[in-house]
Amino acid sequence: MNVLERIVDATRSDVRRRQEEVPLRDLERQLAAPRQDRPFSEALTRPGVSVIAEHKRRSPSAGDIRPGSSVTEVVQAYERGGAAAVSILTEGQHFGGSLDDLREARGASRVPILRKDFIVDPYQVYETAAAGADALLLIVAAVDQRDLEHLHGEARALDLDVLVEVHDEDELGCALEVVDADVIGINNRDLVDFSVDIERTFELLSDVPAGKTVVAESGFHSREQLDELERVGVDAVLVGEMLMRAPDPEAACRALTGADFEHDTMY
Repeated sequence: MNVLERIVDATRSDVRRRQEEVPLRDLERQLAAPRQDRPFSEALTRPGVSVIAEHKRRSPSAGDIRPGSSVTEVVQAYERGGAAAVSILTEGQHFGGSLDDLREARGASRVPILRKDFIVDPYQVYETAAAGADALLLIVAAVDQRDLEHLHGEARALDLDVLVEVHDEDELGCALEVVDADVIGINNRDLVDFSVDIERTFELLSDVPAGKTVVAESGFHSREQLDELERVGVDAVLVGEMLMRAPDPEAACRALTGADFEHDTMY
């Protein structure tokens, strides 16, 4: 098993455990209450390159990241720094995240929230909506085509936006077969060996049809890089580890977004 296969296998086991603890019918009841509307996909298409700032506790390749910090302080720093959206990594065994992290972020921030996880079962789609996310990530490499289309349809039926992540031409072809898959993420990180090649974004971008929203993921850390992404037509960039490791996440986020003002805030 490679790293991705191990994570997906562990995810399926963990989903079965959570289903026993909280049956699907309980999640469906939670969704009966109206959710606040924070459109994720719209936040990515404002002028310039939108920054999706990620909260990530650890990774298989990097180990612990920013130990001792709280979700609230990190996501509020991102919001003040001009992030268009935040991504909350909720996978537990390998990345140290949880749905509690997502719920805390929802209570602490007013920007759209992406649940980043290895979504392989419709139960996770209901979890995502019940926890207050506005969007979820679907990784093409983690599921087959039939499941990809089914999970995408389930998410849209629950009014969740979907970021469909690809790493190569074949995966992009699978993503483009999904009806209404309008937000495409190009991940420069190979999920088999976790190596990063930022040229991946530029190589695949020309194959993405006009009208799709494109998110570049992994390996970007400077305003100059974002300016180059804007020149070639990328709409947004997802940045995690660099911001999490920064001494001042707000300042680091501001340096990427170009925000030169203090957001009015309720905090």
